[in-house]
Amino acid sequence: MKKYNLIDMASVIRSKNSGPYELTFDIIFKTFEEYNFFKDHQALTPEVMANLYGIEVSDVIQVIYFDPAKAVKATIKRPIPSGSLGETDVYGAQQHAPLMHYSFEA
Repeated sequence: MKKYNLIDMASVIRSKNSGPYELTFDIIFKTFEEYNFFKDHQALTPEVMANLYGIEVSDVIQVIYFDPAKAVKATIKRPIPSGSLGETDVYGAQQHAPLMHYSFEA
């Protein structure tokens, strides 16, 4: 088995608001070959997102593989609604760091 780092395979890893109660993560791959490899190994699942973000699997709304864009989109419930007291990233644009450090074996 070999270890693969997501940051080496993807050209874009980003997060953003998906309304005040959700965060969306986009992963866009450099090549269709890398995207298909990632998809074929189901390297990103609701369980993986829950583990990376320290949330319940039920708080992962969706993980979608979108072939035409060689991309994966994942959406989770925000732990604190956007703009609420104690919330530190109103736009959700700084929440992708755990994905940048994600690796899997295949």
